[in-house]
Amino acid sequence: MLMAISRTPYRVSFFGGGTDYPPWFRRHGGAVLSMAINKYCYIGTGFLPPFFGIRHRIIWSHIEAVGSAAEIQHPAVRAGLEVLGYDDSQGIELFHQGDLPARSGIGSSSAFAVGLINVLTAMRGKSLDAHALAVSATDLEQNKLKEAVGCQDQIASAYGGMNVIKFERDDSFSVTPLGLDDSQRQGFEKWLMLFYTGSSRLSSDYAKKLINNLEANAKHMTRMHEMVEIGAELLHAGKIEEFGKLLHEGWTLKRGLANGTSTSTIDRIYDDAQRAGALGGKLLGAGGTGFMVFVVPPERQAAVAQALSHLITVPVSADFTGSTIVYRKEELLGGGLAR
Repeated sequence: MLMAISRTPYRVSFFGGGTDYPPWFRRHGGAVLSMAINKYCYIGTGFLPPFFGIRHRIIWSHIEAVGSAAEIQHPAVRAGLEVLGYDDSQGIELFHQGDLPARSGIGSSSAFAVGLINVLTAMRGKSLDAHALAVSATDLEQNKLKEAVGCQDQIASAYGGMNVIKFERDDSFSVTPLGLDDSQRQGFEKWLMLFYTGSSRLSSDYAKKLINNLEANAKHMTRMHEMVEIGAELLHAGKIEEFGKLLHEGWTLKRGLANGTSTSTIDRIYDDAQRAGALGGKLLGAGGTGFMVFVVPPERQAAVAQALSHLITVPVSADFTGSTIVYRKEELLGGGLAR
C-alpha cells in the first residue's frame, strides 16, 4: 500500500497583512514580513483497500465515509482530488492532524492546502518545489474554492523561514530570507509570546469586508506596506524593542481597516499585556479572534504571562523546512489515478 504524510508549518505575520490581496497588489504592489513557525499541519493519505463497503474515507473534525469523491464534504479535499487527477477507480484514505486549532489566525487553511497538494503529489511519485506548491495552493483556495484569502500564507507555509515576501502588479512574487544569523534569530524568538484567545472564526467573512475597504484605507495600507522593510531593518540591527513599538503602530492601523478587526475582549487582552510590559503585538490573521502575538522583553514575560494567565501560552520558534514529506512508503502506482 502506498502511503505518504506531509508536514506543513503555520505562520506568524508581523507586517504588511492586507497588501497581499490581489485587488490591492495588482494596483499598488504589496509586501509582508512573516515567519513560519514550528507548529504544523499533518496530512496523511493512502489508497483505501476495497474491503469496507465505501470508496473514500476522510478524517478531519468529521469522519467521512463516502461512495464517491463528489460526496466528500471537506471542500479543499474534494477540490484537491479533482485538480490533481484522482478519480473513483481506487479509494483514498486521508487524515488531518494539526498542532494548533484551525480558524485561529495562523494560516491554517492555507497550510492545509499546501500540505494537501504536497502529499497528493507525492502519492503520484512526484514532487513540487516551494514556488509551485505556493502557486498551486493559492489557485486552489482563490480560484477553485472561491475563498477570500490573500497570497502570503501559502508562500510562508510552502517555503518556511523568516522572509520578506513581495507581490508585484503582474501577480508574480519574490521571497527574500531575512538572513539573520542564529544568534540574531534566537534573540528575537526570546522576545515573542504567543497566546490563544480560545475561539475561532471564518476569516473569509472579515476578509471580504477588508477587500471592499482597501482603496478607502489607502493611506493606512501604504504605511503598513512601508513597515515591512522597516521591520526587517530593525531585526537586522538587533533593535527588537523598536520592532515591538512598530508592531504596536501596525496593530493600531490594522484595527481601523474594517469592522470586526478587534473586539472588546481582544482590546482588553492587548491593554493588559501592554500594562504588564509588552511593547507591541497584534491579533494574527483576518481579525476578531484567534492567536495574539506580543513582543515582550524577557524580564517582563513573567508579568505578561501572569496578566494573561487565563489564556493558553504557546512557545514558538522559526521553521526553516517549509512543507515537507516526512513519510512515504513506496509502491508501484495502481489504477487509482486518472491518466
